[in-house]
Amino acid sequence: MTSLLVASPTSVLEAMRGERRIRPMANTTAAAGLRATLEDALYELLGPALRDAPLVVRASSLRRGDRVETPSTSPLARVRGILIVQALRLMSVGFAVDHAFDEAFVAWRAEVGTSELTDSLEHLSDEDAALLRSEVEAHCVTLKRSLGSIPTKWMPRTAQRAHQRLAGGNVVLRDVVDLMVGTTTSERASVALLDVTTSTLGVGEERALRYHALVQTLRTGVVPLRSSAFSTATGELWSCDVDNELLNRSVDDVLDVIASWTAAS
Repeated sequence: MTSLLVASPTSVLEAMRGERRIRPMANTTAAAGLRATLEDALYELLGPALRDAPLVVRASSLRRGDRVETPSTSPLARVRGILIVQALRLMSVGFAVDHAFDEAFVAWRAEVGTSELTDSLEHLSDEDAALLRSEVEAHCVTLKRSLGSIPTKWMPRTAQRAHQRLAGGNVVLRDVVDLMVGTTTSERASVALLDVTTSTLGVGEERALRYHALVQTLRTGVVPLRSSAFSTATGELWSCDVDNELLNRSVDDVLDVIASWTAAS
């Protein structure tokens, strides 16, 4: 893991993409071995019988190490995180986010419509509403200053969802990457993954970064260049070069989580 303190408007993008001339050649052979390792180990853990419901692994499972999907943060913190990711999506297409809370909220409502979480904002006290607005604006300032503009030639994609079925459907790996740039068709590794969080970066984030890289590799058959996470709370960036060691560690992470679930059931 390489931990970098973001100090310039382009440092996040620079860290994600690195120097083009020293990028490794694209690895198109690792995915098959990773999948085979997972399949063999899952057969040992789960056996051949089909389960009534699959075990669903997400990045949050790796961060917490449990199967419980209940939110671990307050509703205000969850909304703050959602709105900052919406702001990131707007920035990725060249939209100038000048009023972060209002513009991100409109984009969020356009995407999800009405939900319990969106409705909860209407019942906030004046104090909580003002606090949420000020926090979103402050976090967005950090994001804008550190991210900078994203060239369209990098083919930015946001909210990239993926899923992989393993063990005959007994296990499903699900993932969402906030921002992805680069292509899987170049001779050299090009794809860079970025998660944006409004929390501080913690121990679980390293496992999550590895997980993003693993699922991307299994999905496309091409190993990404780098997996990163940026905290708008601290301006800190964590960035991992993706190699065979990192991917195999992620396989172990996934198997450890599933083993702990099966032992507890």
